[in-house]
Amino acid sequence: MRRMFSGDPADSHSIQRTNSSETFSSPRSDCRCSRTSASFSVATWTTGKLPSRARCSHAVSSGESSSAVSVQGYGTDPNLLTVYHPGDLWPLTLTPDQRRLAAILADLIIPADESSPSASAAGVVEFIDEWVSAPYPRHQRDRGIVLDGFKWLETEAVRRSGTAFAELGATDQHAICDEICDVSRAADAKRDAARFFALYRDLTAGGFYSTPVGRKDL
Repeated sequence: MRRMFSGDPADSHSIQRTNSSETFSSPRSDCRCSRTSASFSVATWTTGKLPSRARCSHAVSSGESSSAVSVQGYGTDPNLLTVYHPGDLWPLTLTPDQRRLAAILADLIIPADESSPSASAAGVVEFIDEWVSAPYPRHQRDRGIVLDGFKWLETEAVRRSGTAFAELGATDQHAICDEICDVSRAADAKRDAARFFALYRDLTAGGFYSTPVGRKDL
């Protein structure tokens, strides 16, 4: 059974699996930080390569990359018999600071447990970086949502504590996420941030469960 972030550092969501679907329950927290019902497939979430091992960097900085992806059009689909490395198919988006933030947030959603590694250790950061860098309409839409969400996390962390999100303690990081992890319960001023968190949670789960270690955890 995989345990996922509930918003309470002392608690987490339980994934109760039935056949190929997953039902997530939150016995103690109002913050539902996982999909209420989901099933994942490699075809839905991968972009021609399985994620490789994640490597963390540092928190978002003012020098983040926000320019449009330079690759235009759809081009040729990747050769699925070829092993691609990060950046082989198109230029990647995330800066080192953003990659550190991406890893922290992914690990809040899927932390390590006794049976499997955390999301970042399974390669979710590489997966998300590839996803938001791909030159397709859906991916480019998600790119803007993710980058804007990172900016919001940084701004909110500085507003509350005067420091970057990555420098906050686990309790403070959970407290921020707990306010945006359910779109239906989020304050009006935080609805966009909540939509970002919903997307990022789905990308994290999709990336994790499309890896060999993630599939073994199902």
